[in-house]
Amino acid sequence: MNIEIDNQSGFCFGVTTAINKAEEKLAEEKTLYCLGDIVHNGMECERLRQMGLVTINHNDLKALKDVKVMFRAHGEPPETYDVARSNNVEIVDTTCPVVLQLQKRIKKQFNANPDAQIVIFGKNGHAEVLGLVGQTNNKAIVVENIDDVEKLDFNRDIYLYSQTTKSIEEYHHIIHYIRQHIGENATFNSFDTICRQVANRITNIAMFAKKHDLVLFVSGGKSSNGKVLFNECKKVNPNSHQVEAAEEINLDWTKGAATVGICGATSTPKWLMEECKSYIINHQKEII
Repeated sequence: MNIEIDNQSGFCFGVTTAINKAEEKLAEEKTLYCLGDIVHNGMECERLRQMGLVTINHNDLKALKDVKVMFRAHGEPPETYDVARSNNVEIVDTTCPVVLQLQKRIKKQFNANPDAQIVIFGKNGHAEVLGLVGQTNNKAIVVENIDDVEKLDFNRDIYLYSQTTKSIEEYHHIIHYIRQHIGENATFNSFDTICRQVANRITNIAMFAKKHDLVLFVSGGKSSNGKVLFNECKKVNPNSHQVEAAEEINLDWTKGAATVGICGATSTPKWLMEECKSYIINHQKEII
């Protein structure tokens, strides 16, 4: 059985930077607080927890004073920075540069035309989306699908942005729909704000999934990017299975498979994919 790990899978630039910064700070001191899961992968979060990373929520932040708190790659709304400053919290800011630039663009647009509809294609409640909506005094409208888009006021100006990890194909469907329905006296502008480092993985992972008999997609259940990429695997290879850890691999899946491809999301660590490969190798005798 040939087992291949996709060399294009694994942490994106923003996540790598955040993880490296956390490890750097934890080498200097025993405890570092992180606002929310540093990455949407339970196994990686547990590894860092054992090193001293303490995950907190926004209510916890309000009660903390005179400590260091990491803001993860997803970004935070302005009010989070206000809370931290008022509590004399030292911010270790690892907001992804792509997300940070998007926040600035949305804030600038909102300030220029606060009466327009600023629309964000993304997942409601997602950390990055909350940070983006926060740039508009929480007035931005989040749309997850075409059904949500239908509820927009097409007689008012619309400025459309996207969460950085969403599907380009879906985004273009939404752009096309708005163009067809926008009123004569309203302005519509859309902006390409999807991270290409993430978007390019869709094409790559489809090619990778096609060439294997079995695909194991390793990703945390909370990963938005993981859901997009796993769906791409399933489209081209129905014999694709998502797991969060090696122990979730059903060895029956591997029966009759000459090649196994292991891939993952932008939030999946390389070491976890390696563990999945080792698990299959170490249990090959059980595969009949």
